This record gives sequence, C-alpha cells and structure tokens, in this order.
Amino acid sequence: HPALSVSHAALLPPPGGPGDAAGQELPVESRPFASYGSALHIALPQAPRAGQLLTLLIDYEAGEGPGVCWLSPEQTAGKQKPYMYTQGQAVLNRSFFPCFDTPSVKFTYSATVKVPEGFTAVMSATSWEKQKDNTFVFKMSQPIPSYLIALVVGDIVSADVGPRSRVWAEPCLIEAAKKEYDGVIEEFLVVGEKLFGPYVWGRYDILFMPPSFPFGGMENPCLTFVTPCLLAGDRSLVDVIIHEISHSWFGNLVTNATWGEFWLNEGFTMYAQRRITTEVYGLPYTCLEAATGRALLRQHMDATGEDHPLNKLRVVIEPGLWGVNPDDTYNETPYEKGYCFVSYLAHLVGDQSKFDAFLQAYVNQFKFQSITADDTLGFFLEYFPELKEKGVDSIPGFEFDRWLNTPGWPPFLPDLSPGQQLMRPAEELAELWAADGLNMEAIEAVDITGWRTYQLVYFLDQILQKSPLPEGNVKKLSKMYPKISKAQNAELRLRWCQIVLKNNLEAEYSKVKDFLQSQGKQKYTLPLYRAMWAGSEATRALAMETFSATAPQLHVNVQNYVKKILGLGGAE
Repeated sequence: HPALSVSHAALLPPPGGPGDAAGQELPVESRPFASYGSALHIALPQAPRAGQLLTLLIDYEAGEGPGVCWLSPEQTAGKQKPYMYTQGQAVLNRSFFPCFDTPSVKFTYSATVKVPEGFTAVMSATSWEKQKDNTFVFKMSQPIPSYLIALVVGDIVSADVGPRSRVWAEPCLIEAAKKEYDGVIEEFLVVGEKLFGPYVWGRYDILFMPPSFPFGGMENPCLTFVTPCLLAGDRSLVDVIIHEISHSWFGNLVTNATWGEFWLNEGFTMYAQRRITTEVYGLPYTCLEAATGRALLRQHMDATGEDHPLNKLRVVIEPGLWGVNPDDTYNETPYEKGYCFVSYLAHLVGDQSKFDAFLQAYVNQFKFQSITADDTLGFFLEYFPELKEKGVDSIPGFEFDRWLNTPGWPPFLPDLSPGQQLMRPAEELAELWAADGLNMEAIEAVDITGWRTYQLVYFLDQILQKSPLPEGNVKKLSKMYPKISKAQNAELRLRWCQIVLKNNLEAEYSKVKDFLQSQGKQKYTLPLYRAMWAGSEATRALAMETFSATAPQLHVNVQNYVKKILGLGGAE
C-alpha cells in the first residue's frame, strides 16, 4: 500500500543454523497490482525448494494508511486521550503491515507492541502478556487470514463478564458495558458450541470502540470490536453480539477464499445467528428480526435495481488496476440473500436437527481452511447423497447456479410466519397511523409499553414505507410515543430520523444532526445522508451543515462515501 514504505529486506539463516545473524540483504521492489495496493517483490538468492521454511526480515514504516485509524481525543468517548485502532477487512491490512492480504492464506502470528505510559494495547490474539516498559506481547496460536489481525491502543480498561469473557472499553463506558453484557455472552457461546461444535479461540472478549467506529461489529478472533451504540441500556441489541459470536465458526474458522464469495462468511453467519436467537429467544422473535433484515434487503435492491451485478451471491472482482475494490462491494446481499440460500439448503433437507448436524460436519470438515462456494455445495451434496441423487442442485428456478450467478431477489424466502404474532399488531398500528382521519380511540387502545425493540423497529419500518403520512400525523405520533421519538436506542433513532426526513418534520431535524454527531456507523450514516440528499432544499442544507460539523470524526472511508452522496467529489 502506498502508505507503507519498505526500507529493507533480508533472508535470515534458519533458526539455530549457521550464517550471519543479520542475514543476507535482498533487493526489494514494488510493482503495480491494483488501485488499492501494489505487489511487493523480494528477490531470493536462489529458488527455494517446495516446503522449505524461509525466514524473511522486512523493515517497514506504516501508519498513514486506511487500515490504521488515529483518533484525536475529541473523537473518543472520554475526550481526554488519543486512540488508535486497525480495521483489516476487507483489504486494508496491507497498509498496516506487509502480508499476503487475501482471505485464501491463513497463518499464526505474534507481535510485540510498545506503547506510551497511560495506554494499553490489545490484539486479536489467543494470549496477551504485559511486560515492563509498557510493552505487550501477543500470540495467535490458530491460523487466521490477514484481515483478522487487529490492534487497539488507547486509554482502555477491562471487566470480567463471564468465565472466558471480559469487556474492554474507555473508563467512562466500562460500567455500562459490564452491566449490559454480564452473564449473557457465556450463554450465547454455550448455545453456539452445542449447535456448531467446539469454540476453538479460547477467550471471547468484546471491545467497545469509540463512537466513530464505522461498523456494528468486527469479528476479530478472541476480541470482537463493536460500536458503542450497542450500549442501549436494555440488552436489546445483543443480536449484533450473537452475529459476531457466530463468526467464530463461519468466517473465522471456515473462511471465504475470495471476497467475491463473501456470502460464505456472512450468509452462514446470519443463519447461525438466527439459529442461536431461536434457541435463546424463541422462533417468533427470530422471525421478527429476520423480517427487519428482509426489509433492509428490499430497500437495498430497490435503491440499486434488482439486476445490479452486486445483487449476486458470486460477485466478480476482477484483479488489476481497474478492478473493483472489494471494500466497495459491501452491501446487504451477501448477508440477507446469503441467509435465504442457506435457509433454502435447510429447506431441501427438511429436518432442522439433520441440517444442524450438517453445519457441524461442515465446520469440522473445513476448519482453518479457506474455501469456495463449490466446496461448500459439493460437500452439501456429498453429505446428503439422497438429495444429490434427486438433482436438487438443478431444480428449475432454484438452480444452485442461479442462486450464485443471477442478480435479483432470492428465489426462495424462508417462512417467517411464526413472527406474525409480533408483526401483526405492529402492522395494524401502522395502518391506523397512516389513515387520513386518525382514529385516536383505536390508537390509544394499543399498548406498546411491552414491545421489544425489534417490534418497535418493525413498526417504524412500516411507518417509513407508508411515509409521507397525512399532514400532522407524524407530529402526533412523536408526541404520543416519546419511547420512540426520544429513544436512545440507535436502531430506533435511525428509523425515527428516516421518518422525520421522509415527512419533512422540520421541528425534529435537529435529532438527525444529533444522531449523526453521536456516532459514525456506516449503516446509520449513509442511509440518512441519502435521505437528506433525496429530500428538499432544507434537508440538503441540513446534510451539508451536518457533514461539515461531523466529517473530522468519521472514518475516512465513510467520509468518502458521504462526499460521493453529497456530490463533493469523494470516492469514485
């Protein structure tokens, strides 16, 4: 990566063998590779034998690249000290250290990190040891792909929340983090192990990132990074944690060999997440959560057009200087269409316990490997020879090839009707609020105090679909449900802001700005800027004003995506 400069490379003698300890200097050259990184060529003195172990020493300097994020004190929760973190997925770690930056290669690693007084370093590693002089030593004993190596340095502290779990956060957030997650993580891990087999990573710790972290979570092994938006105070957003825990099997243990088949990571993880929530919270709740996921897929496909090439499960990422940057292919399709494909495979099997057993066998078969969809589907057909014999891979309209290579809406949707008992009341209430003359008696008869977050989210999704509502309705709705319009929960705030914008409720535009100032998660930030830009003069002005106030606190990728939405010549 241009932000990483290599000054020197040497071939070291084999450990314990003869030869100069400083090694033999090797010529180093950088050659063009892609728009998002170049190829580092190191010439060896002679061709190595197959299987020969080489020890290379590479001296390099890094720090300015997109994979390494430096936060000023005002970008942190505590506002006192700076903070740094790395984000490797998909192809950013090449700006952090020289590596084979492809998910098809796995390796173990160790690191020694010296930090200034008053700071702590943590990494995605199986062991962590503090030595003298503020030096930390890390080892990852299991092979992982490059994108899962991660480092944080900041004013952070930890608290135990389970036998193999602790939470890490800035001191001002640690109490909230402990309260929200005490005891629940172990419960999810135990269910995951029961369903998918042993948890191989030792510890499962969670690090609450500063508000500018652009993702909901990043499944760095042993140490998941998550947005502080998850500190909702009511344990209502734990499904994000369950998602990241599920990556311990799907993604981290069995990994997509290329970013063009990202659904192997995310579709299976969505399926696994929903298997865990079904066991822990029951089927109706899980179907409701899956319905909100389906709504996100619908929104995405409506925005891009169903036949957009990104709406295939197998995305063609051409190598070379003009190829697509894998980071720019991130969207709902691998998650939710991938989930539908895995659900379709389960539907073909027709027996949940048999499909669960298949998932466990699949993880065991491919653990610590990187695989393609052909490997996955080939294994599926071998595991169920009776299905292979029936030719289930080529049922007209549902061909495996069509799932992978044809863009558009999934050919099969899992049955979410068990969620109806939670969805129907939300749909009926939304109908009442969308009416021309409000029937206040009927509205007041509905008690939403007991509704869980996802029921409220589903209700707001319905309101948003029906927006703009008749004049004055949203204002009344806002007044009647402060639980919604004054919510601190990020999922509710996002949807309330979208409703405010769609209905031109100028009196509450400040809430949009406040929400965008409070956090920088990509999935919250971009939809709101799109909505502002698609709206009136007033909402476009709000977008410009908000962006100029918050740009410095956003991740550079998110800044560029927003610039593009606002026509400010950002990322191509």
